[in-house]
Amino acid sequence: MEETQAESTGKSRNTIENVSLWIEQFFNYKCYITLLTGCYSCQWQYGEWEKPELGSCCCSRKEQFFFLCLVTAFILSVLFLFVWVETSNEYNSFDWVVFLGTGCWFFWSILVLCAGGILTVYTSLLLLFGFLLLWERIELTLHTSHKVFIFLVIILCSFLLGVLNQFWKDKWLIAGLSLQIFAPFVHLSLITVMVIISWPLAICMAHLETEVKRRYMMDNYEHEILEKCNVFQRLRALQVTAGLSFLIILLCLYLMPLGIYSPCVLKKENLGPKPALFGHRGAPMLAPENTMMSFEKAVEFGVSGLETDIYVSVDHVPFLMHDYDLTRTTNIIEVLPSAASNHSSNFNWTFLSSLNAGQWFLKHKPFFGMKPLSEADQKRAGNQSIPQLSEFLELAKREEKIVLFDLFGPPPGHPLRNTFVRRVVRVILDSKIEQRLIFWLPGFDREYVKYMAPGFQHVGRLWSIEELTQKNISIINVDYKRLFYSGLRDYKKAKIYIHVYVINEPWLFSLAWCSNVNSVTTDNIELLSQLSHPLFFMTPGYYLLMWLFLDVASAIIIGVIFCYHWVKELRRERWLETTASADFERLNLPTENSEIQRTPHLPSKPPAQIGRSPWTPEVHYESSTRRGKNRTHTSQFVKAPKKKPVPFKNKVKPLTQGFQHTQESTTSQASLQTPQPTLKEDESPGPVIEDSSKKNHLTDITENIDISHRKPEVAPDSVNLTAKNKKEFQGKKPTTQKS
Repeated sequence: MEETQAESTGKSRNTIENVSLWIEQFFNYKCYITLLTGCYSCQWQYGEWEKPELGSCCCSRKEQFFFLCLVTAFILSVLFLFVWVETSNEYNSFDWVVFLGTGCWFFWSILVLCAGGILTVYTSLLLLFGFLLLWERIELTLHTSHKVFIFLVIILCSFLLGVLNQFWKDKWLIAGLSLQIFAPFVHLSLITVMVIISWPLAICMAHLETEVKRRYMMDNYEHEILEKCNVFQRLRALQVTAGLSFLIILLCLYLMPLGIYSPCVLKKENLGPKPALFGHRGAPMLAPENTMMSFEKAVEFGVSGLETDIYVSVDHVPFLMHDYDLTRTTNIIEVLPSAASNHSSNFNWTFLSSLNAGQWFLKHKPFFGMKPLSEADQKRAGNQSIPQLSEFLELAKREEKIVLFDLFGPPPGHPLRNTFVRRVVRVILDSKIEQRLIFWLPGFDREYVKYMAPGFQHVGRLWSIEELTQKNISIINVDYKRLFYSGLRDYKKAKIYIHVYVINEPWLFSLAWCSNVNSVTTDNIELLSQLSHPLFFMTPGYYLLMWLFLDVASAIIIGVIFCYHWVKELRRERWLETTASADFERLNLPTENSEIQRTPHLPSKPPAQIGRSPWTPEVHYESSTRRGKNRTHTSQFVKAPKKKPVPFKNKVKPLTQGFQHTQESTTSQASLQTPQPTLKEDESPGPVIEDSSKKNHLTDITENIDISHRKPEVAPDSVNLTAKNKKEFQGKKPTTQKS
């Protein structure tokens, strides 16, 4: 008794645990499906969604069109976000251009970056939910609001990309440069992504193969249905398309390094010295641009040169200023708002020297992510003014720094409209600075400059080698975006000194370093001065080792993943077949054990027909006995043949109904319900057998008759026998019913 109670208690506990686990799993699945349908279709109530068969259309043609629009929006948003992220080096220039058009200073570049990120995240999540719904074989129904937002995303991203392509084509050049330096790492990352994708793809391929095999085992009626809707061909096409596409992409990635050129993949002995740094308008991330504080901060970080911009006032005083007006960097709006939009050269030096050139810097902090200044630096920056050229030359002379500047001509009507170059040359010569420290960039009146100051080092633009040779120029100052696409190798072969502007990002500086550029102009002096070696640098041998190792390792891992899921699916298929065969054999019990089923509780009517599973023994039975014959009904339920095609010489009436067996994946239960056959008194109790084949058929029918007379001891819908009943009734002989 105690053992029985303990056993029953253990069974009840196991049952409670199984039920709790089932409830938890079912509840989580319901939440999961509700989340998918809610986010994609805005249907936040769980329902029994109809799952279409594998190989059939997942949704209507209208929904397929909107899903294609979703994919297009995702691609456009990702493309725009990639281009904008890679052009972060130009954010300050973009904000300046927008300020010139709107008159309002703001981090417009960061706003555009956030907008691109939001659009990309939105389309990515929506596309992910769509793929998960397809994985669950739930019909796609995109909500109307999502459809409207998708079209807005397509229009907005297309507009922004069009604007970049029309007015700022250099952005595309930066994206190309980023691919040059990041290509080896993008290659390695994409292979890792393919390994991750191989897991769900292997599951899908294994399921498709199982579905194909299952349809091979169907009876003729279902084969006819398949021929009409071409489901079998769709399954094969889907399987081949998915597998072949994955294989082609993987092979392309394996061979990708053969077409990759990266300047930072080179031997150590071919790596040149670190490019010299020129402070762009001083150190504009540490102090107000084009002020003496800014240039002094640049000198503190050990720059090799100083870059600035020069205008000439009405009273012939050269001063440092970049913009054509004074609104961005000074407080002229507060002092003289009526003249705020006037050209910078239209003021005299007395008025210019009275303006504050540091308060605007403290208020707006023109660079995103700037470090906070100390109290001393804040106080010093708030008292800065516009410096003269002579002050700037005095600092460069004292620190022996190279001077590089742009010289802007005054507007029409200015007294020095045609002689401003000569005035600037006179100020430089009067400062007594060494002429070799002057990198003369302006092209206007260059012959006069060569005559008056033969020691100046003249700097050219992005000119051809022949033009540089003709003008006796050995230094060029070019935009980095243009340089890497226009004759960089030719300049290095001709031993031209290469100076590029403006580089703020470490990856761009590393690219210039690996390309043997001599010097760069930068705003980010503090960060670039700390780099001791180029980022993303690797030797060809090291990259080759990484390439081969990752290719081989990924191929092995992907192969193991596919084999694992393939074998797992085969084992599942064999287990289902074994379970179905065992249940089928349990139905056909020997005649000696038939009396254990003889009870007066046999129902007079057969139970309702139950839908069959494709793995039930009945499928195998019908497919093996009735293959080649067409079925005449369209019901999905199984009905036993009304008449057995076995010849008899006696007058025993044939059975009117057979047996029904249903096998489900979670339990192995069988039901056998057949009415008792009646024999007339004048009929013979047994058939007359003429040959062995007829005898075998007769034996089958007799066993069916005995099965129909069995009276089950348990519930009518179950034929499972306990070990005790089997032992108790073992050896009993069946009684013969006499007519």
